[in-house]
Amino acid sequence: MPTLILVRHGRSTANTAGLLAGWTPGVTLDERGTTQAAALPGRLDGLPLAEVVTSPLERCQETVRPLLDSRPGLPVHTDERIGECHYGDWSGRKLAELKDEPLMEVVQAHPSTAAFPGGESMRAMQTRAAEAVREWNARVERDHGPDAVYLMCSHGDIIKSLVADALGLHLDLFQRISVEPCSVTVIRYTRLRPFLVRLGDTGDFTSLVPRAEPPGSDATVGGGAGAP
Repeated sequence: MPTLILVRHGRSTANTAGLLAGWTPGVTLDERGTTQAAALPGRLDGLPLAEVVTSPLERCQETVRPLLDSRPGLPVHTDERIGECHYGDWSGRKLAELKDEPLMEVVQAHPSTAAFPGGESMRAMQTRAAEAVREWNARVERDHGPDAVYLMCSHGDIIKSLVADALGLHLDLFQRISVEPCSVTVIRYTRLRPFLVRLGDTGDFTSLVPRAEPPGSDATVGGGAGAP
């Protein structure tokens, strides 16, 4: 079965503003995110990509544009099922104010039961994304063979949920996974089991440098802004 390269979109204007973007329109890459996207073709140079599948949201479309420009003729598809979680009434709000919402504790500790007001549940988010991957695996294998490599550009919570699915982890453990903006995660699927080959690889260790204010124990809903 194929090898899937999962790319989280580059850093966005919502990331730096501390907002939970969701499907809010007009969220684009910031200056650093644009630089990250421009570097993506070089990072993936030499990989024979068969297809590109992307979330419909602008920040993902912008992230893959330099890659597509560098590979004319590479097939590209949009799939809403790998679009960001529908955060409903939380969309566009500041993460700093959302941390005091009672639901946030559930999102952190028991996400399989969390459903966003006016939006979807985290379980439904994972289900639609995993179904999309399984369908694309079959399609890519059919059209390009079992050793094909293809790329999906998606969002932090989506990618974390797909990693949990591949590892057989309960969704309640997916907040232990971290994927920074424009990081590369690779899952190689086989007949018996998936193999996690890379996780959140950016090639940059800046985020590991101790900070003046250490990060807390809560996971950032939506994925966080990455290294400062």
